[in-house]
Order: sequence, then structure tokens, then C-alpha cells
Amino acid sequence: MKTVLKHGTIYTGNGKITDGYIRFGEKIEAVGPVSEYLPAAQDQVTDVQGKIIVPGFIDVHSHGGYGFDAMDGDPEQIDKMVNEMVHEGITSYFATTMTQAHAEIAKAMKGIRKAAAKNPVIQGIHLEGPFISPVFKGAQPEKYIQAPDVKLFDEWNELSGHLIKLVTYAPEHKMTAAFEDYCLANGIVPSMGHSNAKRAELLNSKVSHVTHLYNAQREFKHRQPGVTGHALLEDNIYCEIIADGFHVVPDMIRLAYEIKGPTKIELVTDSMRAKGMPEGVSELGGQKVIVKDKQARLTSGNLAGSVLKYQDAFRNIMQFTGCGIEEAVLMSSVNQAREFKLTNKGSLAVGKDADLNLFDDKISLCATYSLGKYYQD
Repeated sequence: MKTVLKHGTIYTGNGKITDGYIRFGEKIEAVGPVSEYLPAAQDQVTDVQGKIIVPGFIDVHSHGGYGFDAMDGDPEQIDKMVNEMVHEGITSYFATTMTQAHAEIAKAMKGIRKAAAKNPVIQGIHLEGPFISPVFKGAQPEKYIQAPDVKLFDEWNELSGHLIKLVTYAPEHKMTAAFEDYCLANGIVPSMGHSNAKRAELLNSKVSHVTHLYNAQREFKHRQPGVTGHALLEDNIYCEIIADGFHVVPDMIRLAYEIKGPTKIELVTDSMRAKGMPEGVSELGGQKVIVKDKQARLTSGNLAGSVLKYQDAFRNIMQFTGCGIEEAVLMSSVNQAREFKLTNKGSLAVGKDADLNLFDDKISLCATYSLGKYYQD
């Protein structure tokens, strides 16, 4: 049997089909206007008139949710966590680690590798820390922070089965040149984040991504552009945005959008284990976290990741910037697939994985298909 969705408005990532259809199993077999639909005996047809179809979401920065965390290193728990995330519309996921002891990161690498062998939604690993700056540590434990170490990084990459696709580091550290060369030689995107770097230092780096723009980095000021200013000024840099309205106020999200445009912004959740759980006390890297009013904070008051669900980020970016669905699709799917060379992901085209989300006209998520498998919200 093949699934066919008819009469939906389809945003493919390369355009809009007003009255369209899409046929798929695990892969997309046809997509186009309904006028071109040719019925087949194996088709299981659903009329989705009034609904919106977009590519599945790609979250390249999320630590956890639903009571689980990638750093736990338990393959079964990571698998359960990712299956819950599919109900947010996430069909490709980078399991994200944090600054911890060497042995704990090694454990996470092995656990994520085992989970990824079972769950194809896991498309990579984002190593956030420990090669960061204590000045902008955010919710990262300072005692484990260190300078970039190529030998150690290579060890973790080997343990992961070369799943590391993105690394957050502070480019102002010594050894940055050798570290960046290692990244580029191994298909890993170097991302400045939790960094106190000045623009002059960054102009000499090979950085091409910024971790959670505005947050935990040298700020944009009139005499020193810092990390934020460098990210906004350089055309090649992709900018993560946590669009929950707390990490970055809507006006500043709009400013980034006006400068970078929809082709260089990537929506991320930066979620932690408390996402999808009741408010109260949680944990991040051995630190107590208080979750209240849709915010996760350390006892110091610092934000400790988020409890943001991806479908809310998708809706928020349109509200905060005034952009349309077509632009939001670029920021939720297309850009990530392009940057990280996820060639079967990010858009709706023949031969690509059948990863798609179905929304109603109020932009509420109705259902998700991951590799053609149906998940109802």
C-alpha cells in the first residue's frame, strides 16, 4: 500500500502547490498538483483539503525531552525520547551533548551510536562543549571546560561511529586552527558558541555556524561586534535561533531575520529532559533545574536549555518575524539539510525520504510521517 494525501496545500521546500497531492511509502514517489494525479490500485487515499503539508523538521540542537537526556547514554531511553520528538514534527535529530567529564561524554557517544543504529531519525550528534569559554558557560558546568583537544575529539568521534556532525566551541582558545582543520577534514561543521571571541579573532577562524544566536556569547555592541555581530555580518554563517520568546525577545529575532534572511537561519529547540513533562524540578548535567512558566532555569537564574516543542518554534517564527510558511520551511528543514548534507531530507521531492508534517489552517500539528510511518499528534 502507498499513502496518498490529496487536496492539501504543499510547501515542498522549493515552492508551493496550492491543490496538491503526494504519494509515498518510505520514499516519496510522486508530488504535484492534483490535476496530475493518476490513481493506482495500491493507493490508500486521504483527502486533506484545508490542510498544509510541509517537510519534516530537522532539529540540530536538542539535549533531550520527555524525561530523557542524550547524555544519559542509554540507547533504549534515547530511542524512546526520539520517538516522542517525532510527535513534535521532528523527523531528523542531532542528539546533543554538553560539557561533562571525558568518561561521561564517551558513554554518551557510544549510547547515541547504538540508538542511531536502531532509530533512523537520529541523523547525527551535536557536541556542545567542553571546548568552550567559562566566561559564557551558560548552563554548562565550568569544572569540565577545557581548550580544544584534537586527540580527545577524535577519540569521541571514533566512539560515535563518526556521527558527530556539529561541534560548539570557543574559537578564541589556542589550538583552534588545528581543531578546525580536523573538523573540516571529517565533515564536522565548526560552530562558535559559549564564546568570548572578538570579531578580529573570528575573522581568522573557519567557523561557519553559530550556536543559539545571541545566547551565551560575546554580545553585539557598538565598539565590538563580538560573536553575535560576526554571525550577523558574515554571509556564510548559519544562525541557530531558539524561538521560544524567552531566550531571545521577538524584536531581536526579527532583527536577525531582517539581516540574515530565511536562508541562513535554523530553528532549534535546545530542549532538555523536562520538555513534555510537568513543571517542577528537573536536572541538566547534574545541576538542579526549575521549570516554571515554560522556562527552564538553574537555581542561579540562568536559562538551562528550553522546554520548547518544535511545532511551537515553527509557529513562533512566523509570528515574531511576519514571514510566511514558505520561509518558515526553509528555517525548519531546508537549511539544515543543505548545511549538513542530509541529501534525502529537508524537502518534498521524488526519491527523498517520506518525512512530512500535516498542519491545519491554524498551524496546529495534526500528524507526522517519518519514513512514511504515521504518527498522530
